[in-house]
Amino acid sequence: MNEFRLGSRLIGDDHPPLVIAEVGINHEGDFDKAIALVDAAINAGSECVKFQCHITSAEMIPTDMKPGDISDERLWDIIERCELSEEEEIAVKRYCDQSGIIYLSTPFSREAADRLEAMGVIGYKIGSGEANNLPLIEHIARKGKPIILSTGMNDLDSIRPSVELIKNAGCPLMLMHCTSAYPTPYEHVRLGAIAELKQAFDVPVGLSDHSIGIYTCLGAVALGAAALEKHFTISKQWPGPDISLSIEPHELKMLVDGSRAVYHARGGSKNILPLEQPVIDFAYATVVSIAPIQKGELFTEANTWVKRPGTGPIPARHLTQVLGRRALADIQPNRHIQPNEIEEFSCCL
Repeated sequence: MNEFRLGSRLIGDDHPPLVIAEVGINHEGDFDKAIALVDAAINAGSECVKFQCHITSAEMIPTDMKPGDISDERLWDIIERCELSEEEEIAVKRYCDQSGIIYLSTPFSREAADRLEAMGVIGYKIGSGEANNLPLIEHIARKGKPIILSTGMNDLDSIRPSVELIKNAGCPLMLMHCTSAYPTPYEHVRLGAIAELKQAFDVPVGLSDHSIGIYTCLGAVALGAAALEKHFTISKQWPGPDISLSIEPHELKMLVDGSRAVYHARGGSKNILPLEQPVIDFAYATVVSIAPIQKGELFTEANTWVKRPGTGPIPARHLTQVLGRRALADIQPNRHIQPNEIEEFSCCL
């Protein structure tokens, strides 16, 4: 599986998942809120924070359309209100760079992509709405930088041309499985698509998740997700169309810690580990005498059984091979029976 790199951060099967705190437009166009969200993401342990670069007049025509069930407000008004100025976006990125957190932003127009390029971003995140927007993707791919492509509202066939375009341009690529429903019911998250995308396109695949909480993200790590993206806010009491499905700082911290734990726990095989030996020594049972046994006497369940600790020479699974044989010596009760004390017994010698 190919690796994906953002700056010095390697992403892929052999690396812990990258947790992306998506601020998006949760700052509502307030620069101070944007900076506070960066700080909160850093304090929660996230390595990456993502914004959205909106230049409303460049990305859409005037419209009275509303964003479905997300908000009763006109889409134009939401986007225009949540814009950060170019100077503010530059300042946010500079603050991220100085604070040691990866800055990403999603451009929704050529003009936004060019603004981000002038800012010196290390890569681009393309949202699901633009996943098959070949003109915009081609414009971004010409810049030659790593691209993260979300795939909500698309299937394998509809994103294949975008994947081929990006690869042909020589841009490193990571895909993000996504369901564009806000919030996404758990039964529609479809974590199985992660493996499907990896197999189809041979690139790292993450999860951009819109379900409530962090459960599906942790499940995604177990299934090989290379990155996790969640909408992020400081408080669910803030206004904004994405707030209801955003996670708060304590949840982001649990996601960071939990994703690393699941990453380290996945894989492996069913074998006995050396680190289990101390527990084996006291937890396993071995064959012992439970009554006095005289030389020549038969071993029976009345005088022989299995007990802990597991430090005796005959494991409990071999009891049936002991029973019915004769003792070659006198044996006191409550001690481990030795193989050389059993007639014609060679199992554990």
